[in-house]
Amino acid sequence: MITDTRPAIINVNPVFSEITGYSAEEVIGKNPNILRSNKQSQEFYANMWKSILETGHWQGEIWNRKKDGTLYAELLTISSVYDDEGKVQNYISLFSDITQLKYQQQALEQMAHFDVLTRLPNRTLFADRFHQAIARCKRNKSLLAIVFLDLDGFKPINDRYGHESGDKVLIEVAKRIKHAIRDEDTASRLGGDEFALLLTGIVSQDQCKQILSRIYQAISRPYSLDDQTLALGVSGGVTLYPLDDGDPDTLLRHADHAMYQAKMAGKNRYHFFDTGAVQQLAHKHRQLQNIEKAFEQQEFCLYFQPKIDMRNGRVFGAEALLRWRHPQKGMLQPAAFLPIIEGSHLECQVGQWVIETAIDQLDQWRQQGLTLEMSINISSRHLLDSDFITQFQEILSNYPTISPENVQLEILENSALGDLNLVNKVIKTLSETLHVSTALDDFGTGYSSLTHLRYLPVDTVKIDQGFVRDMLDDPNDFSIIEGVISLSQALHRQVIAEGVESSDHGLMLLMQGCYLAQGYGIARPMPAEELPQWLSEYRCPKQWIELANKPLSEHQAALEQLWLTDKHWLQRLKNCLLSSSNTLPDWPIMNYHLCHCGRWLKLAQIHGDFDPAN
Repeated sequence: MITDTRPAIINVNPVFSEITGYSAEEVIGKNPNILRSNKQSQEFYANMWKSILETGHWQGEIWNRKKDGTLYAELLTISSVYDDEGKVQNYISLFSDITQLKYQQQALEQMAHFDVLTRLPNRTLFADRFHQAIARCKRNKSLLAIVFLDLDGFKPINDRYGHESGDKVLIEVAKRIKHAIRDEDTASRLGGDEFALLLTGIVSQDQCKQILSRIYQAISRPYSLDDQTLALGVSGGVTLYPLDDGDPDTLLRHADHAMYQAKMAGKNRYHFFDTGAVQQLAHKHRQLQNIEKAFEQQEFCLYFQPKIDMRNGRVFGAEALLRWRHPQKGMLQPAAFLPIIEGSHLECQVGQWVIETAIDQLDQWRQQGLTLEMSINISSRHLLDSDFITQFQEILSNYPTISPENVQLEILENSALGDLNLVNKVIKTLSETLHVSTALDDFGTGYSSLTHLRYLPVDTVKIDQGFVRDMLDDPNDFSIIEGVISLSQALHRQVIAEGVESSDHGLMLLMQGCYLAQGYGIARPMPAEELPQWLSEYRCPKQWIELANKPLSEHQAALEQLWLTDKHWLQRLKNCLLSSSNTLPDWPIMNYHLCHCGRWLKLAQIHGDFDPAN
């Protein structure tokens, strides 16, 4: 667009008309402000013209309005054109339509700060608002209520009606919570059916109870789902800051503990954090002291679980897994003690010891002629420790014969990863400077999986063993694995499945395009000294190698998957029918619409491979 100095439009090109909807005849002679959207202030335009008059140039983003009234964003450059005497003769405006880009940016910002399903703030935004609420509470000398909510009876809905129906219920619960709280309050979905609330400006416990009463009434109203009327309850825990004077993590843990008290008291109620919780914390402190003593007395050790390429049976690596040789209780798994040290000074100390011990073992295997990749688990808190990179670099320098490419750090995906930008920088440093690869462990169980995969430049995605273990029973888990594999391949990430417990699991994964695996069906974790003998004796299932060397067509693979899942379904049915146990047997999915067979027939009908009339 070219204007004179008034300014009035004197010429436009055809692309101007394409973008704005105005023909040249409609705009020539008119002021460019006919495009104005009124989304920018007068101050914005004053600064823009100040730049043009002083420098002869301005560039920036601006919202304008098309002829039909539609708003659009443009990247705009305005340049002054001078005559031979140095006076401004014209202005030339060059712009391109960036509306779609702006909407994509908004969508990315939404993904980064809001739960994809419920549109409530996610953990990242919740943490930011938590700090703001505490600061406001100190200024106003008021109370802040931290509420932890967990739905009662939600799992049966998921199991009976499927995850899609469960998602609809969660969306409705989120809407009801938002309508029940005040504008200044915050509701967040932490994951699954867990929600956290920040109720600000509370003056008394009674006022807090009134708000909680509204929330409980809203959640307890019946839910309509596929012509069914469902009921839900909710268990809640509450703590009041600064009566409970802790940091955000501590306060949320206190509210969580109070919620469990509500569960144990009969569900569908709430509890305020009390001295009983304090006693529990004292017990945890004693546990922490015992773990610290065990660490000092070298009672910790590492086991190693092999990882293989199912296409050829090659063992390419092993994962280092922490164990505690307890003098009285025997060998303890990480779940028995790692949650206790989480957030304490021991977390990074133990993590550092694991890294050093694992790399030392890698060097010992190298001396025995074994070249393997060592996978080492690391917590997000340890990863973000200010000294981590320096300490890790020092460990690697102590083993100059170890190739850093044979070391991989596995970051647990279902933990709160904190500042994603900082995590991103650390991973890039590991890759570009230290040449160490990274993996996103337990992928799919975290609160923001897609966000993590988009923003974190990890090399490998590990499919959570829960999905793999149940893939033969639950088509939803099967579909999740399909999605993770496709997404990983699209983003050029390597993918490995953990939890492979049988030959059938491996066959299903191979047909889905996942070739790397670990699990009890391959090998259980073992002491380092047992690994060389296991390597010499291990033989990969022939079916895996045969399938890899002679891939099936898409139709053949679908039939093979149906055969595997139906075989598994019938075996579970037989086990339940013949069970003599007094406990309720774990029946296979009996709903035709939710089982593997029903899903297969539906897809076959869609693709024309099956005609129900025949």
